[in-house]
Amino acid sequence: MPAAAPGKRSLRARVVRHVLLPLALTWLLGTAVTVAVAYHFAQKAFDRALQEDAYALASRVRLQAHGLELELSAQEMHALLFDQSENIYFVVRRLDGAVIAGHPGLQVSAPSKPDVTEFSEAVYRGQNLRTVTLWREQPFAFQVVVAETTGSRRALLQDLLFFSVAPLLVLLVLLALWLRGIIGEELQPLSELQGSVEQRDALDLTPVPVAASSRELEQLGTAINALLARVDHSLRAQREFSGNVAHELRTPLAGIRALAEYGLAQAEPAVWREQLQRIGASEARASRLVEQLLALALADEADAGVQNEPVALDEVVRETVLRYLARADAAGVDLGVQGLDQPVHVAGNVALIEGILGNLLDNALRYGRPPAGQGAALTVELAREGDHVRLSVIDNGPGLTPQERRHLMQRGVRGLHAERLGQGAGLGLAIVAKFAQLMHAHFELSSAPAGSGLCASVNFQVPPRS
Repeated sequence: MPAAAPGKRSLRARVVRHVLLPLALTWLLGTAVTVAVAYHFAQKAFDRALQEDAYALASRVRLQAHGLELELSAQEMHALLFDQSENIYFVVRRLDGAVIAGHPGLQVSAPSKPDVTEFSEAVYRGQNLRTVTLWREQPFAFQVVVAETTGSRRALLQDLLFFSVAPLLVLLVLLALWLRGIIGEELQPLSELQGSVEQRDALDLTPVPVAASSRELEQLGTAINALLARVDHSLRAQREFSGNVAHELRTPLAGIRALAEYGLAQAEPAVWREQLQRIGASEARASRLVEQLLALALADEADAGVQNEPVALDEVVRETVLRYLARADAAGVDLGVQGLDQPVHVAGNVALIEGILGNLLDNALRYGRPPAGQGAALTVELAREGDHVRLSVIDNGPGLTPQERRHLMQRGVRGLHAERLGQGAGLGLAIVAKFAQLMHAHFELSSAPAGSGLCASVNFQVPPRS
């Protein structure tokens, strides 16, 4: 099992962190706003009570014969300015600064306008105070200052912070523990999938069981199993190719070696020449066999990778037939083409179409010979049939029975004529069928229209009009 990279966090820890970090920041910002708003309105309530005390004092200021006077007894003064937890100070002054009543040392700035209360902060006797100042001009001018210590305000702020932060912090911790557990449960199938993959043998390509607890995990399991299927298909194609090569090349190579040994054992140059010609023919058959095996292996590998596009089938047929004219002439076969008078387009792949037509022509030239005394003829025909185009290679040879046609579509199966000639490996028609399948075309074998001979046809789809 590969060791985890040092310094790498687990997915569960990363998810919890990415969830809780923005949640904690949001909670912190919300708490700060809530506490600030609550403290603001609490301050306004304290200030309003302080303001009411200032108005109450101002209402008891009277003008006497000797001047202004605060008409409050000591008991009334105590009742008016009583507070269980704070110290309250006041002073009543004339506008010239003379103290009428209260604490002379309490100094604050005067309001900017009459009959307007102004709040401020001050320090008196070493204590921080919240003060309110009231200036009256009618019916006589004076100033009232009331101040109180701020212990209750600080205590209120601390209580707000504590009772806002502490419960939410506890909830955040509980949420983190719950998220850690639930995320761990959700990621458990991923750990099981990892263990299943790690414990597998390199040759075990069967699908991995996936506990599809989520859509993403199901998609991951599907992707892994699809990859295993592609790798398994590729390995099977490689094993089949290796088996085909080992099986099919054994006979021609042994034949070449036997021909060479026989030639070396002879003293006549004519025998050497004959053996060398046979060796050349055997090498040509072996080379074609290798080409066919490679083509079939590449076709198996390209199951999902072939790009079909509009192809000018008439041009491909014309060029391919021209390449086989010389061989047909040398074999005494009349090779003709029909249906090239108009452009014909199909959905396919140029290389695969050339491979199909080349294999069909090669098979027809090898095995499509009529009985002795009849002229060999081979026709390549293009015909439009509805939304399909049929490419046919027709010979006038011995033909095949329906049972032989079915068998020849399989890999490695050769016809009786091929076995008599000692040629071929039974791969040509299998390659044609595979190439047709890759292009979504249909390949079939039937009797020639004239009654004798074989007709090999591939039906292509016509590309949609753009």
